[in-house]
Amino acid sequence: MIPFVSVEQIEQEVAKLGRDQFARFSAWFENFRADAWDRQITRDAEDGKFDAVFAEIDEELKRGEIRPL
Repeated sequence: MIPFVSVEQIEQEVAKLGRDQFARFSAWFENFRADAWDRQITRDAEDGKFDAVFAEIDEELKRGEIRPL
């Protein structure tokens, strides 16, 4: 079983990293956050959370209020 690690412990360990290790950690964490964001957007789209917005955009396109990129 993996022992529990608090946010404070993680912060302390990150603060101890050297420059190269911190850069490596930062790149990993940014990718981790981006992947989490992508998964959330995908779930929201699959759940229909954007349907109303897309319908509104379609109506604005039909009325000529906006145009496709």
